[in-house]
Amino acid sequence: MVMADRDDVDTASAPITALAVVGLAETMLNGLARVPFTQPWRGPGGLLDNVGQSVTRQTIRAFMGYSMGLPIEEFRSMEKIIDDICQVVLPPVIGVAGKVEIVDDEIGGVPGIWCRAKDSSDSYVDGDGTKSSINGTILYLHGGGYIGTSPMMYSAFAAALVRITGCEIFIADYRMAPEFPFPAGILDAADVYRGLLGRGVDPDHLIVAGDSGGGGLATSLVSYLHDHQLPKPAALGLFSPEVDLDLDHDSVVDNAAHDILPWSIPVAPYLKGVQPNDARVSAVYGHPDPEWFPPTFVCWGEVEMFRDGIRQFVRNLEAADVPVMAMEERGMFHVFPILMPWAESSKRVLRKLGELANRYVTPDPGASPTH
Repeated sequence: MVMADRDDVDTASAPITALAVVGLAETMLNGLARVPFTQPWRGPGGLLDNVGQSVTRQTIRAFMGYSMGLPIEEFRSMEKIIDDICQVVLPPVIGVAGKVEIVDDEIGGVPGIWCRAKDSSDSYVDGDGTKSSINGTILYLHGGGYIGTSPMMYSAFAAALVRITGCEIFIADYRMAPEFPFPAGILDAADVYRGLLGRGVDPDHLIVAGDSGGGGLATSLVSYLHDHQLPKPAALGLFSPEVDLDLDHDSVVDNAAHDILPWSIPVAPYLKGVQPNDARVSAVYGHPDPEWFPPTFVCWGEVEMFRDGIRQFVRNLEAADVPVMAMEERGMFHVFPILMPWAESSKRVLRKLGELANRYVTPDPGASPTH
């Protein structure tokens, strides 16, 4: 499901949607035309990584800048077209190249997709709680600034995580703003978490992960679990998490020219009156405790706009004695492992995430990993 397919979500007419798509294509071509003038060969990595970084930055920045300027009805219609393309293209590519299968499911009343290695003997947990040879389960909360994208758009990245961690991954299709502002996303994530436990997943086999807004939602979920006396997951995996919606750090302005994000980051549709320094939406203002906050892996880019807020979040975890694996990659922007999986920085991140899974997610006795 994509947001456009939900009840009470308005979409644009076909002609308006077509014009929006044409406008997006023109804007992205304009962004690509700027690449030769940005000295794309310069940067912290090798030539391929530097050029790839410049092309990715200009393309995604153009995409996001254009999308954020559309009326929500046009945004939803365009998002559905992109999701439809992903529904056709990605499953066979992932199945052949990545040897990962995609299965639709609904957990705790929330739709989503499973990504599982084809050579695993069965799912780690299914409707009857049957366990098998894969290492554990990852509940993945996709990014999109709390307002956009879909599980299928993240299936390629999830397939990479399947190979690295040996886990199965459920990407939850949680409700998003502005149609469903806070706390809808957290409630959906919590329902999925309860549903996984109800299907027999032991928290010691469960990682909660997310990127960008999904990373922020993952930290909010951990606090929710604590408040409602639910067991914590084995670990938390975060990619450029949006953990400070106050957006009052120097990096928000200083890194605007280097990041993929638009210089004006929208948070009001999600908050809808909730103060941005509320610990329920901005984990940097919380008070983590190792008794209920799980060991955490977090990575981010040196030149991304959320950098300073994430640094403070990591310092808070360290000061509270929560085990942390933190990686700041030089010269990289927001969610670079997802946008540039071939880059050396991204490969380092994925290797470290594999270490996290091996360290904190306990396989069943006698189980053989699939990676």
